[in-house]
Amino acid sequence: MITPLLQSAREASFALAQMSEDAINDILRKVADAIVAHTDQLLAANQHDLDRMDPQSPLYDRLRLTPERVAAIADDMRHVATLPSPLGRQLSHTVLPNGLDLERVSVPFGVVGVVYEARPNVTFDVFALCLKSGNACVLKGGKDADETNRTAVSIIQQTLPHPVVLLPSTHEATAELLHARGLVDLIIPRGGRRLIDFVRDEATVPVIETGAGVCHAYFDCDGDLEKGARIVNNAKTRRVSVCNALDCLLVHHQRIADLPALLRPLQQSQVIVHADPLAFTYLTEHEGYPARLLRMATADTYGTEFMDYAMALHIVADTDDALCHIRQYGSGHSECIITENPATADRFLRSVDAACVYHNAPTSFTDGAQFGLGAEIGISTQKLHARGPMALEALTTYKWIVRGNGQVRPK
Repeated sequence: MITPLLQSAREASFALAQMSEDAINDILRKVADAIVAHTDQLLAANQHDLDRMDPQSPLYDRLRLTPERVAAIADDMRHVATLPSPLGRQLSHTVLPNGLDLERVSVPFGVVGVVYEARPNVTFDVFALCLKSGNACVLKGGKDADETNRTAVSIIQQTLPHPVVLLPSTHEATAELLHARGLVDLIIPRGGRRLIDFVRDEATVPVIETGAGVCHAYFDCDGDLEKGARIVNNAKTRRVSVCNALDCLLVHHQRIADLPALLRPLQQSQVIVHADPLAFTYLTEHEGYPARLLRMATADTYGTEFMDYAMALHIVADTDDALCHIRQYGSGHSECIITENPATADRFLRSVDAACVYHNAPTSFTDGAQFGLGAEIGISTQKLHARGPMALEALTTYKWIVRGNGQVRPK
């Protein structure tokens, strides 16, 4: 039974609503210092988790902590402390003809539950963003990172015990959390498509979908080759296990002869390319990509979030064909076009239905910190409440404050 844990988070949320911005920022800085001070302890716990995972798993890189990553986590937390508070902002204000004064102001959700996989940085990011936005947080991590998560939460709780709760890494705990109406106000799943679909379909608590990204880059007939090769390589190889990594490259049929140059930078990272028959034949006949890294695409290739050094390649007839492919296989996360034609770029930017759409820039920029939002709690791929990188503002809702002077409503 996790009800007592959820009740403690609910009680803590009431206390957080009374905490000053200075006090919250001071706690964040103290926790950041504690993270650095306990780096060895965190790395030891993380190594225990890593020892149980296959190093070839796409989740291995997400799970792995290094001294540099721990330092970056602490720096991100300190940065959150410097951001303006999202609370108490006046979103609208009006005075009605009857004299009633109506003000709409930002307030916390209350208790935010996050279900996530082998990503220990999420533990710290969620805590920092929830605390800064006045929310208590309930964390349900995966069993693969359980030792790391428990160590992380113990470090946080040395400074602030109650507004962060870590649930057992069991399916039973997940089921209870998803149905904890009245104790939890919002659930955010972070992970692969299966996790997100499960949480969305099972939860009776409101859910914001985040994470799953099937990202495309379209190299247009008017694309710059040098620019395109750089963008494709960065989008695919900067960090393959994250949701903004490139999964499918679409190439205009008039630029098929440029495939070898477009793909050349990927060879250094040993990226496996799953090519459609036209691209596969061309690359094979012209020795345009190493045979050991070239595969024929199958029916399951497109729409796959690879989370690995692999991607799909598909030749399209024109921009309409590219847009159709993205509509069919995209996840609404991030898409990009590489072109020097302003009219084609504008059409693509208007037509693609995704949270983030890029022109001549890689999808790897879809990130709350890169967008100037500080650390993020996830990338929302839905359209209600929040879309794209979710940070402090997305962790607030609002309420109406109505001030009167004895007015009554006529019968």
